[in-house]
Amino acid sequence: MNAVDTAALILRLTLGAVVLAHGVNHAWGGGKLAGTAGWFASIGLRPGKLHAVLATVTEIASGLLLIVGLLTPFAAAAVVSTMTVAMITAHLRNGFFIFRPGQGWEYTAVLAATALASATLGPGRWSADHLFGIEIDGMAALAISAVLGIGSAALLLGACWRPAPHDVH
Repeated sequence: MNAVDTAALILRLTLGAVVLAHGVNHAWGGGKLAGTAGWFASIGLRPGKLHAVLATVTEIASGLLLIVGLLTPFAAAAVVSTMTVAMITAHLRNGFFIFRPGQGWEYTAVLAATALASATLGPGRWSADHLFGIEIDGMAALAISAVLGIGSAALLLGACWRPAPHDVH
């Protein structure tokens, strides 16, 4: 295994584990799925329960796909999408730094950028993609993860985000 394969594995495992944990927390942490649904509704994602379920399933599935390295650019697109929605709906108005009240957007931006980098780099030799002969990396993988990720976030926000007038950025 070379340095690129090692870097790809470290990126995928780290990002996948973080996103998976985030999805699991939506469902079973703190306020559980009902609490997540209420919070989503409070930031203008309607209906809150549907978005809580979709975000939870998306984060768990994309986290698992990244961990095993299967359909890597599509898993990365899911991370880009969820982090873009989170950034715009909940974090952008709070400034850059995560330690600011309400939490800034730095964390969501880093996760989205890491997903784009992971897709571009490719899953590496230690991945299900390699095992099954799925070879999507480089600029094609970057395009897939960026266009699908940002595009689906834009569609979701356009169709379902209805913030209160005082919450508009």
